[in-house]
Amino acid sequence: MTTKTEFSHFDASGNARMVDVSMKKDTTRQATATGRISMSSECYGLIRQGSIKKGDVLGVARLAGLMASKKVDDLIPLTHPLPITKADINFEMDDPNTAIIINATVGITGKTGVEMEALTAVSIAALTIYDMCKAVDKSMVISDICLLKKSGGKSGTYTRPTG
Repeated sequence: MTTKTEFSHFDASGNARMVDVSMKKDTTRQATATGRISMSSECYGLIRQGSIKKGDVLGVARLAGLMASKKVDDLIPLTHPLPITKADINFEMDDPNTAIIINATVGITGKTGVEMEALTAVSIAALTIYDMCKAVDKSMVISDICLLKKSGGKSGTYTRPTG
């Protein structure tokens, strides 16, 4: 059983706190996250053709995700403001399932990891796709947002198990 004091964002009394990273050494850190948005075949086809009336859906979603990766400390309490040094977002078209897979990789040389930045980038990119396409398909589903890999820092490398 886990108690509050085993989590680094709580003090011994159980109060929320920002973790003190001032004594940590700067290391190169990177995180990759993924997620997907599933939609109707009509909506999927319009995105593929570049025919959504609001414009370039994937271009705008990429920009939104990149911008979001730099704003995590404004969105999630107790996260540190980070000077991101790398952020990439790419999309994979999943034709058989009429879905778009979103992958984001964020990097930094710093004292704390960028997992939240990668996860937020994926989330905001998916929400942007939804926003731009909701006139065509309000039943879109955003799912499977998760960390695929992280490297750097005291805990080293993590790779999500497959299967």
